[in-house]
Amino acid sequence: MGRIANTKTFIDECIAEMGKVTWPDRDQLRNATWVVIVFTLILALVIWVMDFFSKLVLVDFIMGMFGS
Repeated sequence: MGRIANTKTFIDECIAEMGKVTWPDRDQLRNATWVVIVFTLILALVIWVMDFFSKLVLVDFIMGMFGS
C-alpha cells in the first residue's frame, strides 16, 4: 500500500470513529462547564492560601528573625 492509500484509510477510519462518538447534550455540557469553573476556583483558592502561608513563614517569620 502506498502513502496515499494509507492516508485515505486513516481518514476513512477517523470519520467512522467520529460517527460512533456520543456528544453531550446542552444540559450535560452546562453542568460539566460549571464543574470545571468551580474546580478551577477552588484550586486557585488553595494555591493562594498556600502562597500566603509560605510567604508568612518564609518572609515574615524567618527573615524577621534576622532583622531584615
